[in-house]
Amino acid sequence: MQIFRHIPSRATKPAALAIGNFDGVHLGHRAVINRLLEQSREQWLMPSVLTFEPHPREFFAPQLAPARLTSLREKLEMFEELGVGRVYLCRFDQTFAAMPAQAFVDTILRRLDTRMIFIGRDFHFGAGREGDIMTLVRAGIEVENVPNVNVDKTRVSSTAIRKALAQGDLARAARLLGRPYGLSGHVTHGDKLGRELGYPTANIHMLHNRPPLMGIYAVTLDGIAETALPGVASFGVRPTTKENGKPTLEVHLFDFNQNIYGRHVHVSFLKKLRDEEKFPDLKALKRQIANDEKMAREFFETTK
Repeated sequence: MQIFRHIPSRATKPAALAIGNFDGVHLGHRAVINRLLEQSREQWLMPSVLTFEPHPREFFAPQLAPARLTSLREKLEMFEELGVGRVYLCRFDQTFAAMPAQAFVDTILRRLDTRMIFIGRDFHFGAGREGDIMTLVRAGIEVENVPNVNVDKTRVSSTAIRKALAQGDLARAARLLGRPYGLSGHVTHGDKLGRELGYPTANIHMLHNRPPLMGIYAVTLDGIAETALPGVASFGVRPTTKENGKPTLEVHLFDFNQNIYGRHVHVSFLKKLRDEEKFPDLKALKRQIANDEKMAREFFETTK
Protein backbone atom coordinates (compact mmCIF):
# COMPACT_ATOMS: atom_id res chain seq x y z
CA MET A 1 0.00 0.00 0.00
CA GLN A 2 1.26 3.47 -0.93
CA ILE A 3 0.76 6.38 1.47
CA PHE A 4 0.75 9.96 0.16
CA ARG A 5 0.99 12.96 2.48
CA HIS A 6 0.30 15.29 -0.43
CA ILE A 7 -1.90 15.23 -3.50
CA PRO A 8 0.22 14.44 -6.58
CA SER A 9 0.01 16.80 -9.53
CA ARG A 10 -1.15 13.94 -11.71
CA ALA A 11 -2.37 10.42 -11.00
CA THR A 12 -0.66 7.45 -12.61
CA LYS A 13 -3.90 5.45 -12.71
CA PRO A 14 -7.60 6.38 -12.50
CA ALA A 15 -8.94 6.02 -8.98
CA ALA A 16 -11.93 4.68 -7.17
CA LEU A 17 -12.00 6.69 -3.96
CA ALA A 18 -13.52 6.34 -0.50
CA ILE A 19 -13.57 9.54 1.55
CA GLY A 20 -13.96 9.82 5.30
CA ASN A 21 -12.36 9.89 8.74
CA PHE A 22 -12.77 6.12 9.24
CA ASP A 23 -12.14 6.35 12.99
CA GLY A 24 -12.24 2.78 14.28
CA VAL A 25 -12.51 1.23 10.79
CA HIS A 26 -15.72 -0.41 12.01
CA LEU A 27 -18.21 -2.58 10.11
CA GLY A 28 -19.80 0.43 8.45
CA HIS A 29 -16.43 1.66 7.21
CA ARG A 30 -15.52 -1.82 6.04
CA ALA A 31 -18.72 -2.02 4.01
CA VAL A 32 -17.66 1.15 2.16
CA ILE A 33 -14.13 -0.12 1.61
CA ASN A 34 -15.25 -3.58 0.52
CA ARG A 35 -17.56 -2.02 -2.07
CA LEU A 36 -14.66 0.17 -3.19
CA LEU A 37 -12.47 -2.91 -3.67
CA GLU A 38 -15.16 -4.79 -5.62
CA GLN A 39 -15.71 -1.96 -8.08
CA SER A 40 -12.00 -1.22 -8.39
CA ARG A 41 -11.42 -4.77 -9.59
CA GLU A 42 -14.34 -4.65 -12.03
CA GLN A 43 -13.47 -1.22 -13.44
CA TRP A 44 -9.65 -1.55 -13.37
CA LEU A 45 -9.30 1.40 -11.01
CA MET A 46 -6.85 2.05 -8.18
CA PRO A 47 -8.63 1.37 -4.84
CA SER A 48 -7.85 4.52 -2.87
CA VAL A 49 -8.84 6.15 0.42
CA LEU A 50 -8.71 9.84 1.24
CA THR A 51 -8.71 10.60 4.95
CA PHE A 52 -7.87 13.52 7.22
CA GLU A 53 -5.32 14.24 9.93
CA PRO A 54 -6.13 15.56 12.45
CA HIS A 55 -9.81 14.70 12.72
CA PRO A 56 -11.77 17.83 11.65
CA ARG A 57 -13.52 18.00 15.03
CA GLU A 58 -10.11 18.04 16.73
CA PHE A 59 -9.19 21.03 14.58
CA PHE A 60 -12.34 23.08 15.13
CA ALA A 61 -12.95 22.30 18.84
CA PRO A 62 -10.12 20.22 20.33
CA GLN A 63 -11.58 20.29 23.85
CA LEU A 64 -14.94 19.01 22.62
CA ALA A 65 -13.69 16.49 20.07
CA PRO A 66 -14.53 12.84 20.79
CA ALA A 67 -11.87 10.40 21.91
CA ARG A 68 -10.19 8.65 19.00
CA LEU A 69 -10.90 4.96 18.57
CA THR A 70 -7.77 4.37 16.48
CA SER A 71 -4.46 6.11 15.97
CA LEU A 72 -3.37 7.06 12.47
CA ARG A 73 -0.93 4.13 12.40
CA GLU A 74 -3.65 1.66 13.42
CA LYS A 75 -6.00 3.04 10.79
CA LEU A 76 -3.38 2.72 8.05
CA GLU A 77 -2.55 -0.84 9.11
CA MET A 78 -6.20 -1.83 8.81
CA PHE A 79 -6.50 -0.19 5.39
CA GLU A 80 -3.57 -2.27 4.22
CA GLU A 81 -5.03 -5.48 5.66
CA LEU A 82 -8.28 -4.82 3.79
CA GLY A 83 -6.45 -4.40 0.47
CA VAL A 84 -6.49 -0.64 -0.14
CA GLY A 85 -3.90 0.31 -2.76
CA ARG A 86 -3.31 3.97 -1.94
CA VAL A 87 -4.08 6.27 0.98
CA TYR A 88 -4.04 10.05 0.66
CA LEU A 89 -3.60 11.90 3.96
CA CYS A 90 -5.02 15.41 3.80
CA ARG A 91 -3.65 17.74 6.45
CA PHE A 92 -6.75 19.31 7.97
CA ASP A 93 -5.77 22.91 8.70
CA GLN A 94 -7.26 26.35 8.19
CA THR A 95 -6.46 26.35 4.48
CA PHE A 96 -8.11 22.98 3.92
CA ALA A 97 -11.12 23.91 6.07
CA ALA A 98 -11.68 27.03 3.98
CA MET A 99 -11.45 25.23 0.62
CA PRO A 100 -14.68 25.63 -1.43
CA ALA A 101 -16.33 22.46 -2.67
CA GLN A 102 -15.51 23.19 -6.31
CA ALA A 103 -11.85 23.76 -5.44
CA PHE A 104 -11.84 20.37 -3.70
CA VAL A 105 -13.13 18.81 -6.91
CA ASP A 106 -10.63 20.66 -9.10
CA THR A 107 -7.46 20.45 -6.98
CA ILE A 108 -7.92 17.03 -5.40
CA LEU A 109 -10.44 14.83 -7.17
CA ARG A 110 -9.40 15.84 -10.69
CA ARG A 111 -5.70 15.42 -9.94
CA LEU A 112 -6.38 11.93 -8.60
CA ASP A 113 -8.31 11.16 -11.80
CA THR A 114 -11.25 10.08 -9.66
CA ARG A 115 -13.81 8.06 -11.62
CA MET A 116 -15.89 6.69 -8.75
CA ILE A 117 -16.46 7.80 -5.16
CA PHE A 118 -17.83 5.65 -2.35
CA ILE A 119 -19.30 7.43 0.63
CA GLY A 120 -21.40 6.77 3.68
CA ARG A 121 -24.38 8.51 5.21
CA ASP A 122 -24.76 12.32 5.20
CA PHE A 123 -21.69 13.08 3.08
CA HIS A 124 -20.75 16.74 2.64
CA PHE A 125 -17.47 18.44 1.83
CA GLY A 126 -15.93 21.83 1.28
CA ALA A 127 -16.13 25.02 3.34
CA GLY A 128 -19.43 25.22 5.18
CA ARG A 129 -20.26 21.68 4.02
CA GLU A 130 -21.49 23.20 0.77
CA GLY A 131 -20.61 20.21 -1.41
CA ASP A 132 -22.79 17.12 -1.58
CA ILE A 133 -23.50 14.15 -3.83
CA MET A 134 -25.00 16.32 -6.55
CA THR A 135 -21.82 18.42 -6.66
CA LEU A 136 -19.90 15.27 -7.52
CA VAL A 137 -22.47 14.08 -10.05
CA ARG A 138 -22.36 17.43 -11.84
CA ALA A 139 -18.58 17.05 -12.00
CA GLY A 140 -19.05 13.80 -13.92
CA ILE A 141 -17.96 11.49 -11.09
CA GLU A 142 -19.93 8.34 -10.41
CA VAL A 143 -21.05 8.22 -6.79
CA GLU A 144 -22.21 5.25 -4.75
CA ASN A 145 -23.77 5.90 -1.38
CA VAL A 146 -23.15 2.69 0.56
CA PRO A 147 -26.08 1.75 2.84
CA ASN A 148 -25.75 1.87 6.59
CA VAL A 149 -24.76 -1.28 8.44
CA ASN A 150 -27.00 -2.18 11.39
CA VAL A 151 -26.14 -4.44 14.31
CA ASP A 152 -28.67 -5.21 17.05
CA LYS A 153 -31.04 -2.76 15.32
CA THR A 154 -28.49 0.05 15.75
CA ARG A 155 -26.63 1.85 12.98
CA VAL A 156 -22.94 1.09 13.29
CA SER A 157 -21.07 4.32 13.98
CA SER A 158 -18.00 5.55 15.81
CA THR A 159 -20.32 7.36 18.24
CA ALA A 160 -22.16 4.13 19.11
CA ILE A 161 -18.85 2.35 19.68
CA ARG A 162 -17.55 5.11 21.97
CA LYS A 163 -20.78 4.87 23.97
CA ALA A 164 -20.46 1.09 24.35
CA LEU A 165 -16.82 1.42 25.46
CA ALA A 166 -17.65 4.16 27.97
CA GLN A 167 -20.36 1.91 29.43
CA GLY A 168 -17.95 -1.01 29.70
CA ASP A 169 -19.94 -3.06 27.19
CA LEU A 170 -16.99 -4.53 25.31
CA ALA A 171 -19.06 -7.30 23.75
CA ARG A 172 -21.32 -4.75 22.07
CA ALA A 173 -18.35 -2.66 20.94
CA ALA A 174 -16.83 -5.79 19.40
CA ARG A 175 -20.04 -6.55 17.50
CA LEU A 176 -20.07 -3.02 16.04
CA LEU A 177 -16.39 -3.11 15.17
CA GLY A 178 -16.33 -6.66 13.86
CA ARG A 179 -13.44 -7.40 16.23
CA PRO A 180 -12.51 -6.80 19.88
CA TYR A 181 -11.60 -3.22 20.60
CA GLY A 182 -7.85 -2.72 20.87
CA LEU A 183 -5.01 -0.23 21.00
CA SER A 184 -1.42 -0.43 19.77
CA GLY A 185 1.80 1.15 20.96
CA HIS A 186 5.40 0.62 21.96
CA VAL A 187 6.39 -0.86 25.31
CA THR A 188 8.20 1.82 27.32
CA HIS A 189 9.82 2.11 30.72
CA GLY A 190 7.53 3.08 33.60
CA ASP A 191 8.12 3.78 37.27
CA LYS A 192 8.51 0.03 38.01
CA LEU A 193 5.87 0.13 40.79
CA GLY A 194 4.14 -2.97 39.45
CA ARG A 195 7.39 -4.92 39.69
CA GLU A 196 7.85 -3.75 43.30
CA LEU A 197 4.35 -4.99 44.11
CA GLY A 198 5.03 -8.36 42.49
CA TYR A 199 3.02 -7.67 39.32
CA PRO A 200 5.39 -6.41 36.60
CA THR A 201 3.62 -4.57 33.80
CA ALA A 202 4.29 -3.56 30.22
CA ASN A 203 3.66 0.16 29.86
CA ILE A 204 2.17 0.90 26.43
CA HIS A 205 2.97 4.34 25.04
CA MET A 206 -0.21 6.09 23.90
CA LEU A 207 -0.20 8.90 21.33
CA HIS A 208 -3.43 10.45 22.60
CA ASN A 209 -4.33 11.38 26.17
CA ARG A 210 -8.10 10.98 25.76
CA PRO A 211 -8.81 7.24 25.62
CA PRO A 212 -12.34 6.04 24.85
CA LEU A 213 -12.32 3.65 27.81
CA MET A 214 -10.79 3.50 31.29
CA GLY A 215 -10.73 0.93 34.04
CA ILE A 216 -9.40 -2.57 34.72
CA TYR A 217 -9.76 -5.21 31.98
CA ALA A 218 -9.05 -8.78 30.98
CA VAL A 219 -6.95 -8.41 27.83
CA THR A 220 -4.75 -10.21 25.36
CA LEU A 221 -1.50 -8.85 23.97
CA ASP A 222 -0.21 -9.53 20.45
CA GLY A 223 3.23 -8.81 19.05
CA ILE A 224 5.67 -10.77 21.22
CA ALA A 225 4.69 -14.41 20.69
CA GLU A 226 3.10 -16.60 18.03
CA THR A 227 -0.24 -16.40 19.81
CA ALA A 228 -1.91 -13.67 21.85
CA LEU A 229 -0.92 -13.70 25.52
CA PRO A 230 -3.57 -13.29 28.25
CA GLY A 231 -3.31 -10.75 31.01
CA VAL A 232 -4.95 -8.02 33.03
CA ALA A 233 -4.66 -4.33 32.18
CA SER A 234 -5.10 -1.07 34.01
CA PHE A 235 -5.99 1.91 31.85
CA GLY A 236 -6.28 5.07 33.88
CA VAL A 237 -4.60 7.89 35.78
CA ARG A 238 -3.34 5.75 38.73
CA PRO A 239 -4.99 7.84 41.49
CA THR A 240 -3.45 5.83 44.34
CA THR A 241 0.09 6.84 43.39
CA LYS A 242 -0.30 9.92 41.16
CA GLU A 243 -1.73 13.40 41.46
CA ASN A 244 -3.17 14.67 38.17
CA GLY A 245 -1.74 11.65 36.37
CA LYS A 246 -2.03 11.16 32.62
CA PRO A 247 -3.92 8.16 31.22
CA THR A 248 -1.57 5.19 31.23
CA LEU A 249 -2.05 1.69 29.84
CA GLU A 250 -0.28 -1.02 31.86
CA VAL A 251 -0.56 -4.72 31.08
CA HIS A 252 0.40 -7.54 33.44
CA LEU A 253 0.85 -10.78 31.49
CA PHE A 254 0.22 -14.06 33.26
CA ASP A 255 3.26 -16.26 33.92
CA PHE A 256 5.50 -14.10 31.75
CA ASN A 257 8.94 -12.69 32.52
CA GLN A 258 10.74 -11.40 29.43
CA ASN A 259 12.25 -8.06 28.45
CA ILE A 260 9.97 -6.59 25.78
CA TYR A 261 10.92 -2.91 25.96
CA GLY A 262 10.67 -1.24 22.58
CA ARG A 263 8.37 -3.84 21.06
CA HIS A 264 5.28 -2.67 19.18
CA VAL A 265 2.29 -4.54 20.60
CA HIS A 266 -1.48 -4.62 20.29
CA VAL A 267 -3.76 -4.89 23.32
CA SER A 268 -7.29 -6.30 22.84
CA PHE A 269 -9.82 -5.45 25.56
CA LEU A 270 -12.12 -8.41 26.20
CA LYS A 271 -13.95 -7.80 29.49
CA LYS A 272 -14.18 -4.93 31.93
CA LEU A 273 -13.53 -6.08 35.49
CA ARG A 274 -14.11 -2.83 37.36
CA ASP A 275 -13.66 0.93 37.35
CA GLU A 276 -10.40 2.48 38.47
CA GLU A 277 -10.39 3.62 42.09
CA LYS A 278 -8.12 5.20 44.68
CA PHE A 279 -6.88 2.99 47.53
CA PRO A 280 -5.69 4.18 50.95
CA ASP A 281 -2.24 2.63 50.59
CA LEU A 282 -0.08 0.33 48.45
CA LYS A 283 -0.96 -2.69 50.58
CA ALA A 284 -4.65 -2.30 49.73
CA LEU A 285 -3.74 -1.70 46.09
CA LYS A 286 -1.71 -4.91 46.00
CA ARG A 287 -4.63 -6.91 47.41
CA GLN A 288 -6.91 -5.53 44.73
CA ILE A 289 -4.40 -6.28 41.96
CA ALA A 290 -4.30 -9.89 43.15
CA ASN A 291 -8.08 -10.03 42.98
CA ASP A 292 -8.06 -8.43 39.50
CA GLU A 293 -5.65 -11.10 38.28
CA LYS A 294 -7.85 -13.82 39.78
CA MET A 295 -10.96 -12.46 38.01
CA ALA A 296 -9.11 -12.15 34.70
CA ARG A 297 -7.79 -15.71 34.92
CA GLU A 298 -11.31 -16.96 35.68
CA PHE A 299 -12.59 -15.10 32.63
CA PHE A 300 -10.08 -16.81 30.35
CA GLU A 301 -10.88 -20.18 31.87
CA THR A 302 -14.57 -19.73 31.08
CA THR A 303 -13.87 -18.68 27.48
CA LYS A 304 -11.60 -21.58 26.52
